[in-house]
This record gives sequence, structure tokens and C-alpha cells, in this order.
Amino acid sequence: MLLAHPVVLEDLVERYKALAVLRADQGDAAARQEFEDVAYSLCLATGTSDVDAALVAASHRLPGARVTDDSLLSA
Repeated sequence: MLLAHPVVLEDLVERYKALAVLRADQGDAAARQEFEDVAYSLCLATGTSDVDAALVAASHRLPGARVTDDSLLSA
């Protein structure tokens, strides 16, 4: 499996978190589409099929991650 570069992965996580805070999933069609696109890209970059699993996988691959780091689970 190909793995995303940490910079790309970090950008996807940050974009996903920002869109989640803005509740893009409940916005207009363009906002919902961007949210879905970022979630899909995050899943693709981590080799998962679920955005929650993708966030956990990303948290373990980002620089400074620890084995027990679950800081992204509350996103």
C-alpha cells in the first residue's frame, strides 16, 4: 500500500477538522461536497474505508505521534 507523505496527511487532517468545526456537512451543496471530498481523500491516503478510522490511522503516522496517541478521536 502506498502511504501519503506526512505533510499531505497533516493537511488533510487539518482541513477535515476545520470543515467539521464549520459543520460543512450541514452547509450548502459546495460545502458538503468539499467535506465529503476531504473525508474520501483522507480515507484513501490512510488505506481505510471509514473517516474515523482514517483519523486514527493518520494520528499514528504524523510526526510526533505516539502509539497511544488518540488525540484525534474527539474530532
